[in-house]
Amino acid sequence: QVQLVESGGGLAQAGDSLRLSCAASGYTFSSYAMAWFRQAPGKERDLVAAIGWSGTYYADSVKGRFTISRDNAKNAVYLQMNSLTPEDTAVYYCAAKINSFTLTRSLTGYPYWGRGTQVTVSS
Repeated sequence: QVQLVESGGGLAQAGDSLRLSCAASGYTFSSYAMAWFRQAPGKERDLVAAIGWSGTYYADSVKGRFTISRDNAKNAVYLQMNSLTPEDTAVYYCAAKINSFTLTRSLTGYPYWGRGTQVTVSS
C-alpha cells in the first residue's frame, strides 16, 4: 500500500534551518504531484509548498525561505526550510497523488498522507 513517512522535524531556534524528508513507497513514484502541508494547534491544515510537472508552488508566508524538491531515484520529496520563525511551528505533513502530475493547492486534491513531523521554532 502507499506509504509516506516524514522525517527531519524537531526543535529549532528562530533563524535556523531544517530539512524535512518524505519517503514514499507502495507506488510508482515517477513525477506525480506532491506537497507539504502544515497544521498549527487550533488552526486549519494549510498548503506550504507543492511540486508537479508545471513547477512549484509556495505559500506567500514561506516564499523565499522554503524550497521543495524531489529525488525520483530515491522516491523522496524534501522541504528545505531556512530562516525559520516561531510562526513556522506546526506539524508538517507530506501529501501525494499517485495518478496525476498536476499540483493542487487544496487538501482534497491529495489522497495520500503521511503522519506528520513536528517542527517547533523558539524565539
